[in-house]
Amino acid sequence: MNSFFYKITAWVMSVVLLASTFSLTVNMHYCGDTLVEKVVWAKAAGCGMEMNQPTTDGCSIDKPNCCDNTQETIAGQDELPQQSDQLSWNKQVFVATLVYTYSQLFAEPTKKVVSFRTYKPPLVVKPIYKLDETYLI
Repeated sequence: MNSFFYKITAWVMSVVLLASTFSLTVNMHYCGDTLVEKVVWAKAAGCGMEMNQPTTDGCSIDKPNCCDNTQETIAGQDELPQQSDQLSWNKQVFVATLVYTYSQLFAEPTKKVVSFRTYKPPLVVKPIYKLDETYLI
């Protein structure tokens, strides 16, 4: 059962590491103030309403372009720390305390303590049930 949890934990940690190193490029096409298209890892095609293109007769329209293309790049982590053995004193104390308490959480007690072993019962002079005349039927 423990090996199953170790495998799941290793898989989750590798996915987190992989996701932290990815970089994304998001291209967005706005027509006026309205978002028309949003594409990841590709160029936005647009809506076909670009106004500053020359027409077939060589004339251009004087109206300014109402469409806008924006690009956002979410940079991933380039360098990963290679050395994890350089811990400060506070971190070493924390890790040692965590490991000790976690290991003691699942440890079974090695010696059972019996507190009544040295206790001597009182001497019975007369049976109490006969004195009180209480009998179980």
